Amino acid sequence: MLESFKTRLTNLGTHSTWLAAGIGAFLLYLSGSVLLGIHWSQPAEQSPIDAILTNTAPSDQRLTIGNATVGTLIFITDTLLEKPGGYLTNDVTPPGLWLDNMPNWEFGVLVQARDLARALRKDLSRSQSQSTEDRDLVIAEPALNYDSQKWFPSAESSYKKALKALQSYQIRLATRGENAQLYARADNLRNYLADVETRLGSLSQRLSASVGQARFNTDLAGDPAASQSTLDVSERVIKTHWMKIDDVFYEARGSAWALLHILRAVEKDFGAVLDDKNARVSLKQVVRELEATQKTVWSPTILNGSGFGIFANHSLVMASYIARAHAAISDLRALLTLG
Repeated sequence: MLESFKTRLTNLGTHSTWLAAGIGAFLLYLSGSVLLGIHWSQPAEQSPIDAILTNTAPSDQRLTIGNATVGTLIFITDTLLEKPGGYLTNDVTPPGLWLDNMPNWEFGVLVQARDLARALRKDLSRSQSQSTEDRDLVIAEPALNYDSQKWFPSAESSYKKALKALQSYQIRLATRGENAQLYARADNLRNYLADVETRLGSLSQRLSASVGQARFNTDLAGDPAASQSTLDVSERVIKTHWMKIDDVFYEARGSAWALLHILRAVEKDFGAVLDDKNARVSLKQVVRELEATQKTVWSPTILNGSGFGIFANHSLVMASYIARAHAAISDLRALLTLG
């Protein structure tokens, strides 16, 4: 009987040791995941356009018209895939599964990459409306529009396919006889900036809605003969749900990060057009406003104080920069039309 009691004590001690080891391993894994998640949540650094050209294009192609724009699209797409932690939006395991801010940042970057890829395919690479589409851009544009949250087949595989097609297009731009072009014309740039303007306008409205606003319905303003599918109220209250405020903030931050790189490339490729329209300084002002959106956020959380309250409202600060960039884009488009 005494031997049986000793055996039970031994087994109990063994089980307690394994339990303690299991709990310790779980806590160690949890701590490591939290630290790794913090590291993965750091936004990518800005990169000068010359550095982008050095890293994305062979040396004998750096001066080709279009290299800066296409190289920047390659850079921001590659950053999505190769930054610390890789592409996190479709992760199904910790710590990527827990992260919230970085996936929204990635989506903002991805939207700008998609818009530029569409502009390249639709306008920038074509001389006239009846010209044929570039074969590489026909692959890259839909590949970038693949579902960003898809795990299998993975979004990463589709974006890598787009990356490979863009690299092929960039090489062909500087190869005679390969029939690849990028036309740096005022009308092409104006069409692309129209898409940028609507994106920034939407982000500005969503950021401003963090405190809730009563807005008049201006959907049909300016056209007395205009109509719409269904009747709507003349005034509505717009407010972003408190659980979505940081999502919108980081989406705007990612979108601005990508756009400022794209506009720096536009300045390089469309320099002659901008100078002819006396519009270079207007583009520089847009870039400056977007650079301000990338300042360090010192608060551990995105605060949502009420307008002129005692607490900060990070969304309204971001909205002010985005709104000024939006207004500057509108002025720039007017210069490209009338300058």
